[in-house]
Amino acid sequence: MTDTPRAGQATPALSAQYAPGEVEQRRYEQWVADGLFKADTESDKPPFTIVLPPPNVTGSLHIGHALDHSVQDALIRRKRMQGFEALWLPGMDHAGIATQNVVERQLASSGQSRHDLGREAFVERVWQWKAESGGKILGQMTRLGDSVDWSRERFTMDEGLSRAVLTIFKRLYDDGLIYRAERIINWCPRCLTALSDIEVEHSDDDGELVSIRYGDGDAAIVVATTRAETMLGDTAVAVHPDDERYKHLVGTEVELPLTGRRIPIVADPHVDPAFGTGAVKVTPAHDPNDFEIGQRHDLPSLTVMDEHGVITVHGPFLGLDRFEARPAVVAALRADGRIVAEKRPYTHAVGHCSRCSTTVEPRLSLQWFVRTEPLAKAAGDAVRDGRVRVEPPELTKRYFGWVDNMHDWCISRQLWWGHRIPVWYGPNGEVVCVGPDDPTPTGDGWVQDADVLDTWFSSALWPFSTLGWPDETPDLAKFYPTSVLVTGYDILFFWVARMMMFGLYAMDGRQPFDVVMLHGMVRDQFGKKMSKSFGNVVDPLDWIERFGADATRFTLLRGANPGADVPVSEEWVQGARNFANKLWNATRFGLSGGATVEGDLPTEGLSTVDRWILSRLQHVIGEVDQQFEAFELAKVCDTLYHFAWDDVCDWYLELTKPVLTGDDEAAKAVTRRVLGHVLESLQRLLHPIMPFVTEELWTTLTGGATVVRAEWPAADKELVDDDAEREVENLQRVVTEVRRFRADQGVKPSQRVVARLEGLDAAGLTAHESLIRSLARLDGVGAVWGGQENSEQFVATAKLAVGVGVTVELDTRGAIDVAAERARLTKDKAAAEKEAEQCRAKLGNPAFTGKAPEAVVAKIRERLAAAEADLARVTAQLEAL
Repeated sequence: MTDTPRAGQATPALSAQYAPGEVEQRRYEQWVADGLFKADTESDKPPFTIVLPPPNVTGSLHIGHALDHSVQDALIRRKRMQGFEALWLPGMDHAGIATQNVVERQLASSGQSRHDLGREAFVERVWQWKAESGGKILGQMTRLGDSVDWSRERFTMDEGLSRAVLTIFKRLYDDGLIYRAERIINWCPRCLTALSDIEVEHSDDDGELVSIRYGDGDAAIVVATTRAETMLGDTAVAVHPDDERYKHLVGTEVELPLTGRRIPIVADPHVDPAFGTGAVKVTPAHDPNDFEIGQRHDLPSLTVMDEHGVITVHGPFLGLDRFEARPAVVAALRADGRIVAEKRPYTHAVGHCSRCSTTVEPRLSLQWFVRTEPLAKAAGDAVRDGRVRVEPPELTKRYFGWVDNMHDWCISRQLWWGHRIPVWYGPNGEVVCVGPDDPTPTGDGWVQDADVLDTWFSSALWPFSTLGWPDETPDLAKFYPTSVLVTGYDILFFWVARMMMFGLYAMDGRQPFDVVMLHGMVRDQFGKKMSKSFGNVVDPLDWIERFGADATRFTLLRGANPGADVPVSEEWVQGARNFANKLWNATRFGLSGGATVEGDLPTEGLSTVDRWILSRLQHVIGEVDQQFEAFELAKVCDTLYHFAWDDVCDWYLELTKPVLTGDDEAAKAVTRRVLGHVLESLQRLLHPIMPFVTEELWTTLTGGATVVRAEWPAADKELVDDDAEREVENLQRVVTEVRRFRADQGVKPSQRVVARLEGLDAAGLTAHESLIRSLARLDGVGAVWGGQENSEQFVATAKLAVGVGVTVELDTRGAIDVAAERARLTKDKAAAEKEAEQCRAKLGNPAFTGKAPEAVVAKIRERLAAAEADLARVTAQLEAL
């Protein structure tokens, strides 16, 4: 459905001021009720598809969501207007750990645990919580204006997506790409589950670095560790094969302090001989790198902590928490004379559980894994051969660095909320993987695996499972592969790579999306990451409440170029609100002047000013189209902002006033039609960025039902007019120079100044003299002195030479006190000269430039540049006087 303006319909007047709160909810509800966001599989329009990265069911709309959704909404709204069958598919992630934690906290408040309820009753309780409290973010998305197809909303644990999870697990298992094994994984001792890499947040924490001597005499070797308690599980010491310091020790054994055990000294290329002493302790059960060394050298793996992080080794440390055991072990080593050095504080990267902030413990554990090598290769090939494009292209290197070196993916989680692993174990050691249509084993002794799948496992299926896979549905046939995935560069590796792997595998080599558009992170105005500890976190819902959704979106999108971080501040969102008001007032002016969209755009009788604005509009349409296709939304906003504010509001509306208030009815009719066309086109161009205010303005101006499905503007080369652009640019330069002079001299904006204009004919501006005088507040000489020029009474106290060949002579005697102004400027000039002289003296002194910090020298250079600029400005003002 494409809306066109309805001729002959009276348009209601706009209120004096734009009030977002009175518009946004009403408009959004109407859009949804009218089905404007629904996609039709039966249409013959080309498809354009975006699947919304599913937010957590526990989540609220934060500033990162607001940026991500604003980018997607801008893209989908434009494509909808361009005539594509546009589908933006929404949904939520079941967020295994986060959701289970929420419900467990509720139970704990009443003195219960999930074990009191049992697994089945607990899962039922979680579903109950979801129905009552989950999904708050979906309602918040409507506040932002997300034009998603709500009829297709999905949830990663709904019936269809659960079937997809079981289907792909079974296929991967049967193809040997899913296996169960003991490996080192990230373990949270608080949540009691394995964690994916993205569920671990690293921070630089203060700890300790302790150097310990193993053995004695010539056989002694020193190792350093930040986790002294893990030495209880050491099964070797490793050195580099080419390290001459230790070649005589390779193949020997050394006694492990406090334990009496003897462990081998092995040579392994993983060891960096330049780091520390060049020797490292090897604890295969508690460190991923040590585990790999252990595998290469067939070392035993000794687990010395349980799932709670409590020491399990018999002896004096048994039963101590890991953080209690650490100082106790160090104290015992110190008493035994084994401590060589201690460094505190020692700052190093430490992983924390993203859900509860507990320090993560690397732990050897029996888990389920995806064998990623063939899947990751396919994901890399899809980008290399051009099936998938990454924007910005420079991030492809990081993508390849990840997929080309991917480790096998741990997919099992020790939770109750999630997709339970569909593997059953029989009484005689049988292992059966069950697909969605397979019968589950029955009989005594059969039990299902207790673990659930990593949330990212089901999320990796999102681009095709949401469209109906594994069934051949009309949605899947029409909308897969999806057109573009929009997400932050910070999860390029974790989510994007996994969707690529599973999409290519499940869909026989067809990519899940054609383009990956990676935006940056939202930061504060100083470029700092937003953090509660910094006190700089922005709540987008607060901004929407105070400034409106359009201002919030515009603020975020004005910094949204591929790969670039997005700085924001309250000052900027206030400016965006002012921009919305500017658009509102421009349309009010147009309506009051009779602007119309009825009838064809005139081709005859167009003034130079009308031809200029129509030409500028064509350039803007072309630029905006190029910028949208390159996902450079910041440039889209900048282009439209300056066209709207500068060209339309500051110039065109002012230039139309003499016509609209004049007596030439034919000229009025032409300008009214051009003005209506320009305003209406601008509203359509801005609609993907600022949907609410443009809907209100467009429907009022045109009488159409909605701009949501209005046709996207197309540039018309026939309307490009270089001569008109050049002519109006010359006019602008003359007016701007006069305005600058007036401001510099302190002439009040309302005060008219007598002036003589020379050179207008050569500049092609003779026909525009009255416009120039009107905009620059200049009176003619004859108009002041009885209708004829009188050189004895007109005294040119200032003379401006404009670059287009026009000279403006001004008599400012009645406007400013020339003597006082000259005195003031002379004083300013002297101050600037003194400042410049002092700066030059310092910079010319080798003793200063050679000894002063570079920052101080740079500051003096900046002061000199500022003083020279002031000097040039003041000198020019004096010459003008």
